[in-house]
Amino acid sequence: MDRRALHAALVEARIPGGYYRIEGVHEPAPTPPDFLFVRRSGDTGWETGAFERGAYEVIARHPDEATACAHLLSLLV
Repeated sequence: MDRRALHAALVEARIPGGYYRIEGVHEPAPTPPDFLFVRRSGDTGWETGAFERGAYEVIARHPDEATACAHLLSLLV
């Protein structure tokens, strides 16, 4: 699963768009006060985490996009 497939799965599951941010695919505006995210980490990895009270907190680091997307999906559904 890539980021676009993740976004499609979340839309299909009717997860509100303000609950998550998917780097380069779904970046809600205005920025919600808290949400879960998936993003690139440096040149080789990916991160999933939570944005709360104005700060990003990484929950897990992943070796590839597919693993990171699967993790975010499991957190939201």
